[in-house]
Amino acid sequence: MAQALAVETHGLTKRYSTGVLAVNNLDLRVRAGEVYGFLGPNGAGKTTTLRMLSGLLHPTAGTAIVAGSAPGSPASLARMGAMVETPAFYPYLSGRDNLRVVARYAGVRKSRIEPVLKQVDLTDRARHKFKTYSTGMKQRLGVAAALLKGPDLLILDEPTSGLDPQGTIEMRALIKELKQGGRTVLLSSHLLNEVELTCDRVGVIAKGKLVAEGTVDELRARSGGIALLIRATPLDQARQLLESLLKPEQIRVEDGALVLSVDPTQAASINRRLVADGLDVSELRVSEQSLEDVFLQLTETPKT
Repeated sequence: MAQALAVETHGLTKRYSTGVLAVNNLDLRVRAGEVYGFLGPNGAGKTTTLRMLSGLLHPTAGTAIVAGSAPGSPASLARMGAMVETPAFYPYLSGRDNLRVVARYAGVRKSRIEPVLKQVDLTDRARHKFKTYSTGMKQRLGVAAALLKGPDLLILDEPTSGLDPQGTIEMRALIKELKQGGRTVLLSSHLLNEVELTCDRVGVIAKGKLVAEGTVDELRARSGGIALLIRATPLDQARQLLESLLKPEQIRVEDGALVLSVDPTQAASINRRLVADGLDVSELRVSEQSLEDVFLQLTETPKT
């Protein structure tokens, strides 16, 4: 039986009146109960997509089903919570009073306020004015507001943006906790390490198009993510020898080493051949491509 989907889009497209094509024919599938990372560089179309899924923007073309219904419909909004872009609250109201305002407009019982404050670890600061909050506390209050309805689906736009290392760790732990009980979390980010540590699956978007989707390991595998790294001297002679054994596209030079896109089980035979030809092999190991390398390759972003 196919796994239920919390979010499903077909050909979702957004072209602004200025002519900018922000999202281009996007087919997205977020499974119920997973933490799904929507990964892409700044300007890739992440926030525009989340705004359409939240009902804040109308698509130019395509369709979407969010939490079982059309985006922005009462049925969809009843089952989802969202924090899109920077959380905005009244600066001179306390965190608790800000949530009271949100609860009133959302038709949510006030009895939900204390549990969500506890869930995001803001109970001790709930009486303080929002303007006194750190960036991390503001982000957590935004998550608390999104949780007021007890949603099945939570959409978070760059939840760790601007946080210091401690705030990032706390937000990461909170996201993992939010998944408990079968809740689905869809979060956008351009922070590769956070996506790798937090998400079950990843969708990579570039220039408005979904260019890859899967677990981090699956993305690495599709991008030739496992290779052999060899340091041998003379380097040019080693490369010439390997070019006689392998296809040219399987060999590249990085930082004075040869990186071979081959099955790691070939390591012993390649080493024997290099040594037999009088080459000095100082290093030979399996090299796993980092998520950063995969990301740069998928989005065609120059490495700086």
